[in-house]
Amino acid sequence: MDIATLALVHAILEERGIRRAAKTSGRPVASVSAALKRFEAAIAVPLVRREGGNLVPTLEAQSRMADLNAASQTIQSLLSLRPDGPAYATPSISLTALDRFVTVARSGSIRGASKISGTGQPQLTRQMSDLERDLGYDLLIRSPSGIACTAEGLAVIPIAENLLDIWRRLSRASSDRFRRTAATWRFGSVMPLGPESEIARMLAALTARWHRARPRQPLFVSSTTADELIAGLKNRRFDAVLLDLETFPSEFEGTLISRTPLALTGHETLFARHGDDIRGLLLSNPIAVPSLKSGLRQQAAHFIEATLSEQERSRLTLTEVDSIPVILNLVMDHGYLSVLPESSAARVRNAPAMRRLGPGYMQSLSLAWQKNALSRQVAEAMLSMMRADPATGTAALGD
Repeated sequence: MDIATLALVHAILEERGIRRAAKTSGRPVASVSAALKRFEAAIAVPLVRREGGNLVPTLEAQSRMADLNAASQTIQSLLSLRPDGPAYATPSISLTALDRFVTVARSGSIRGASKISGTGQPQLTRQMSDLERDLGYDLLIRSPSGIACTAEGLAVIPIAENLLDIWRRLSRASSDRFRRTAATWRFGSVMPLGPESEIARMLAALTARWHRARPRQPLFVSSTTADELIAGLKNRRFDAVLLDLETFPSEFEGTLISRTPLALTGHETLFARHGDDIRGLLLSNPIAVPSLKSGLRQQAAHFIEATLSEQERSRLTLTEVDSIPVILNLVMDHGYLSVLPESSAARVRNAPAMRRLGPGYMQSLSLAWQKNALSRQVAEAMLSMMRADPATGTAALGD
């Protein structure tokens, strides 16, 4: 890790954008983007997610902001010792070089520091010269009797030690995470409709049966949208994902698990008022739908496009909510309509009234995984566990 990467990552999170961070730091956009990827790879944690044109810090990033703020201030202290003032662009000084400088300063000789660090004397000498060049000031006074620190060198020691401590805190969580997740399988799923839904039942069955069958291999289960799941599969944040899509990128393997009819749902009084006039029903009431990242929303959009003209669609009141429980509450208590899986919505307590959309509108559930033999073997075991009947333990498909 180097101080330029730390400074750029802090700028990205502060500015909430790579281009804005590039502008404030005077670095090319590609360099700033590379710094973020380098830092995320080093700590094995995603720091941002995209929302529109902005980068929004993840919870992991927010938990690290105090240390990143401290790192940024410490880097400024390091660069402020330059006789001509701090450089506009933070130099790419490695933390290893700073660590070795502290070793040299405390041992009083290149030879002694070389033995402590396990680094060759010529390499260590060259590294100290490069460090002084990048910082813009001398750190060491070299003489036949040994090495002493300049005034700036003495000032750098506590600064470097502080920066190294900050990096240890930032990366310790990563190290602990690696130890905890070395044998962990990470499973991503679209969000369940509710505790009675098909997806919730499959995830519960998978979790319980996985724990019994593989007690030494923890299973991590997370729910989000289809787009985020595919992105997580690409960057290997997930080993397998349950999608509400019938097709998925060809770079993965997978299988269709089930297809469930979709229904227009709402309070029974809305259907009683409009009867069979679906067009009037849609135009007269607000509609709650997930974002376009969801396969369910894509099906709802197809239905609306097939039912209403372009002019009529411009009059709709659409509310995007990426939380199925919130959508259900809007439908049952606040006069909204939505498009939901029929069988899952029917299991909800005080279930909403429903009108099936027709054979062309289905929620498809597919399991996808990485293209390799181990992932295929584990995914097939997951599929068997999700499909097993709770009472008999035998395979059962869908609803």
